[in-house]
Amino acid sequence: MTVTLIGFAALFSLIFLRVPIGLALGFVGFLGYATIVDVGPAASLVAQTIRDAGHSYTLSVIPMFVLMGNLVARSGLADDLYAAANAFIGHRKGGLAMATVIACGGFASVSGSSVATAATMSKVSFPAMRRFGYNDRLATGAIAAGGTLGILIPPSVIMVIYGVMTETHIGKLFAAGLLPGLVGIAGYIAAVRWTVWRDPASGPAGPRMPWRERWRVLRGVVGVLTLFLIVMGGIYGGLFTPTEASGIGAFGATVFAAFRKRLTTAVTYDVLSETARTTAMIFFVLMGALIFAEFVSFAGMPEALVELIRFMALSPLAVIAVMMGIYLVLGCVLDSLAMILLTVPIFFPIVMALGYDPVWFGVLIVVVIEIGLITPPIGMNVFVLNAMLADVPVTSIFRGIVPFLGADIVRLAILVALPGISLFLPKLFFG
Repeated sequence: MTVTLIGFAALFSLIFLRVPIGLALGFVGFLGYATIVDVGPAASLVAQTIRDAGHSYTLSVIPMFVLMGNLVARSGLADDLYAAANAFIGHRKGGLAMATVIACGGFASVSGSSVATAATMSKVSFPAMRRFGYNDRLATGAIAAGGTLGILIPPSVIMVIYGVMTETHIGKLFAAGLLPGLVGIAGYIAAVRWTVWRDPASGPAGPRMPWRERWRVLRGVVGVLTLFLIVMGGIYGGLFTPTEASGIGAFGATVFAAFRKRLTTAVTYDVLSETARTTAMIFFVLMGALIFAEFVSFAGMPEALVELIRFMALSPLAVIAVMMGIYLVLGCVLDSLAMILLTVPIFFPIVMALGYDPVWFGVLIVVVIEIGLITPPIGMNVFVLNAMLADVPVTSIFRGIVPFLGADIVRLAILVALPGISLFLPKLFFG
């Protein structure tokens, strides 16, 4: 236990010294394992981890879904989603902000990335909201919060990583994210309504579109709906595995982008190079995390914490509440990938010992990570928006996300209290 605590202290020191997270995890994991066993077995562990990750069939889902998301982001799909949502609710107070949230949910269903969702929607929806006199706080808050849906609504790269680390069925995780994602959209819409109720000038009503125009723009979302149904419907229907679905989704996104005449030579090069960079980063960090997880497991820290919990006679729900609190604090200083890779090796064995469902716990982790994406001082989505919208102060964005943070906390409490929301679809589709 002492060696593990020293390892964590060393790890956080390296992280705050801005050592790349993957290198810090692998280095501390190697030294810790070597301290307990020997240098030879530790070196073998590193070699085996790298080899297994590189040859993992399951992990091939990551580059395929990343490629699919990059292709969709370049195909102009976000414009169609926003236009369709705006056509139906843009005439209401706060309607453009609500349309942004809905479009974010739709875009998330085929991109799997929160950063990509926030960055893309900032270019699509913010100019329209500013043109109609929306308060910058409400406009940016809706985009930043809506962007977080990218890692919950399937396909989700973060859920794939959780599934690989915990050996949890990825198809069940994808199914489990759907209803909580819809709850999140409803919560964000409620946050918009509450904001414009308090300050009607913050989100003026837009013009009402005739029904003929509504049906015309609705045709623009047929492509994304088809792609989502093929990928997710194939998984839920048992037609193919998540790994096979990722390849089919990437191919479908390529056809979709080509059909829309968006695949120029320059765009293709940018998409492939961005996919390669993102995949390399994820795999590098994941390999370091797997080495670190072996060290933590071999040192017996999870078992020691389970015994401590039993000694303190804490209720299982109290343990979950403490874990969620720790995640909320970590979300203020760590990015989403670092949070899940650092904590899952420790928390997951405890959750299993308490008898909780691993799929439900995976959803809780992703929801808390979503909160971290808009929580100061890190708030990745906030700084993405700040980079995309240079004339909007970062303080305005942080003030704008406050109502959405409140909605997130309420959603987290609901999902903790009612596990059936997360587990209904996995049980329906997979038994």
